[in-house]
Amino acid sequence: MAPKLFLTGATGYIGGTAHAYIAKAHPDWEITLLVRSEERAKPIKEAYPNTKFLYGSLDDADIVQKAAAEADIVVHTAESSDHQEGAKNIAKGLAAGHSADKPGYWIHTSGTSILTWYDAQNDRHGEAPLPDQKYHDIETVDRLVTLPDAADHRVVDKIVQAAISDAVKVAIVCPPTIYGKGSGVVNKRSIQVPDMAKGSLEKGFAPIVGAGKTEWDNVHIDDLGDLFLKLVDATQDSSKAKDPEIFGPRAYFFAENGYHKWADVAQWVAEAASKQGYFPEALTKSVSQKEVALMDGVSTASWGDNSKGVAERARKYLGWSPKGVPLKDTIDEVVGLEAKALGLTPKEKKG
Repeated sequence: MAPKLFLTGATGYIGGTAHAYIAKAHPDWEITLLVRSEERAKPIKEAYPNTKFLYGSLDDADIVQKAAAEADIVVHTAESSDHQEGAKNIAKGLAAGHSADKPGYWIHTSGTSILTWYDAQNDRHGEAPLPDQKYHDIETVDRLVTLPDAADHRVVDKIVQAAISDAVKVAIVCPPTIYGKGSGVVNKRSIQVPDMAKGSLEKGFAPIVGAGKTEWDNVHIDDLGDLFLKLVDATQDSSKAKDPEIFGPRAYFFAENGYHKWADVAQWVAEAASKQGYFPEALTKSVSQKEVALMDGVSTASWGDNSKGVAERARKYLGWSPKGVPLKDTIDEVVGLEAKALGLTPKEKKG
């Protein structure tokens, strides 16, 4: 019998890409998607006519719990890092529908803003990462699964970790800055870098927080899609499915394949905006954390804090080998797309 997979967030950037990778690799699987409405599901249904749909939200306990109970695998990406009720409903459903003899697998999506807690707590913005702010998903995994409750996403991470049992096997995927065009049907736009491009075009300069020394890791969306697929495939491999380093209390997966300073991203955005005729020159400006937090966009505050984590677990246990083009190579396209979305007209292109 073909495996049953329940996925949330297929209309989103991460979830849409994860779904695309899984559906392409496993066209014979029974895949069910949770979508808010038939209208939102329509473009996905047209692209994937054999896919099943449930209509509702993560707060619809009966729907989510029943779907999780019936699924062999749950891939959770919809508001997954902060929606407590959604995580609780998935946990209850998996526990109710599975046993030690036939466990359910939960691939949960968190995010590496969980690592920014120290800078946020100490009002330390724009500074370089301290040695203790650099994490490793194998060597320092004990620190990762015991981060302070004040850390972003930590409350939901704890709900997910508490669900782990002989009947419920869990892997947490924790992506950093994601870039590149998504493979999903609906949302192909990332957040952090497009937000910086959009905000820069609106302000007339690219913002650099404080001293401009903050660093984040990054990953191309295609490499992240491949990681989700590798985890899904691991559930069907008897040795990997039983490996606690892949599904268990220590199964915390970073997903980096490079890093950037946000000051460099600001400079690249400014240069692209100037070259495309939206800025008279490649203008950057030092601003405070408060100023960027007030800019339009959900990710602006992240530009002033550090998030550093080595992704060794996926490479070692799953053979993950990311190949995406570097972040810098995508900036010109991002600036162009954000300018188009804003309805801007270039004044004079430069070379």
